[in-house]
Amino acid sequence: MTKIALFGATGTVGTRVLREALRRGYEVTAVVRDPAGLPDTVSGTGSRTGTGTGTIVVVRGDVLDPASVAAVAAGHDVVVSAFGPGLGDPTDLVTAAKSLIGGVRSLGGDAPAPRVVIVGGAGSLRTPGGPLVRDGAGAPAAVLAVMRAHGDALDFLRTVPVEQVHWSCLSPPAQIAPGERTGTYRLGLDDLVVDEEGRSRISTEDFAVALIDEIERDAHAGRRFTVAH
Repeated sequence: MTKIALFGATGTVGTRVLREALRRGYEVTAVVRDPAGLPDTVSGTGSRTGTGTGTIVVVRGDVLDPASVAAVAAGHDVVVSAFGPGLGDPTDLVTAAKSLIGGVRSLGGDAPAPRVVIVGGAGSLRTPGGPLVRDGAGAPAAVLAVMRAHGDALDFLRTVPVEQVHWSCLSPPAQIAPGERTGTYRLGLDDLVVDEEGRSRISTEDFAVALIDEIERDAHAGRRFTVAH
């Protein structure tokens, strides 16, 4: 059974990733600062059965601390980060990416190092007209700061040889919100995925499906990719 260490398990994306992983029977270590932030169906500490056929262990940890990442990542097959800065410093996204890579890279021993899958941002995707999403967003300064920080984190990841740390980064489309789990989506790489009417969107539930599919298929090693309905 695949063992996943999940940072950011209490967020909007993280909770859906957690549920999707449990649904598919994985062993998930939910790494949180406050276990009380988990949904009631998966809250608590210690080993327990989740909402599907998988199991969950809830531990305290800090994605911004490479030593904490290493301590949690040891013994897992995949480390997933759905970390978001919330109302905090957007540059924590870059710190988190460096901490994840540094923590996993520091692991020794004979066992293979875990893969790393990071939830990125949409701002650095190219629109059909050519400019990046963030360049034409017209978004408030605080939102643009998060977009740029996601882009800086991706720039860092692209300097990491996949032979050293087996990483991939999944960017959402222009719009992502809780909704229906259909189990379907379309894939892209660095270009925004849009439908016939020019919309780029996905439910958070199907975004989680795509992320767990990547864990199963390992189709984008050393790459950023994106999805949309």
